[in-house]
Amino acid sequence: MQLKYKRILLKLSGESLMGEQQFGIDASMLHHYANQIKVLVDVGVQVAVVIGGGNIFRGLSASKSGIERVQGDYMGMLATVINGMALQSALEGNGIYTRLISAIEMKQIAEPYIRRRAIRHLEKGRVVIFSAGTGSPYFTTDSAAALRANEINADVILKGTRVDGIYSADPEKDPTATKFDTLTYTKVISLGLGVMDMTAFTLCQENNIPIVVFDINVHENLMRIVRGESIGTLVEG
Repeated sequence: MQLKYKRILLKLSGESLMGEQQFGIDASMLHHYANQIKVLVDVGVQVAVVIGGGNIFRGLSASKSGIERVQGDYMGMLATVINGMALQSALEGNGIYTRLISAIEMKQIAEPYIRRRAIRHLEKGRVVIFSAGTGSPYFTTDSAAALRANEINADVILKGTRVDGIYSADPEKDPTATKFDTLTYTKVISLGLGVMDMTAFTLCQENNIPIVVFDINVHENLMRIVRGESIGTLVEG
């Protein structure tokens, strides 16, 4: 099988794990993602995953409850570790070898981040789940995804969302919003489109890592993208 992308970084939001719930983890969503990732691994794609923690705790909203920003960000990082453990369990239940890697040392449950070791895991066909963001406050999991994608020399960042690409406005709120099939980095900035936070986006732009924004809830989308089909919105150049 011809593959356009052989090493990918899949970015999932924590909210995507909620399913129809208001918070927490929906087991059916875990299995949905595990099944999609398994299909990729079975054809030889090297898969790394960065998952957010917004279904459990969002650091940016911590100040509303009186929690200091830095403390709130660390709490959000720990939430990503919980989600990473859940995804790891679902993947291993599907017979996929995984490694959970944390940017904050917690050796009882996750490996510390060592770049060469992470790349070696990918080369051996293991799914690598990067958790705890960058390990520092003030950085989102988008920034962590962009950073890790650069460090492991990923071919592309696949950002799974609830909509089928990038639109001129929020399609869930504005019925006149139009979808873009392709965009340049410059165009995204000039139009003020919220693909990723600017730190993450600039990192991808400077190192020419393409970003595909797509609907993660549609079966076969991941496989179709790695085969080179035009799914979602491609940002490059």
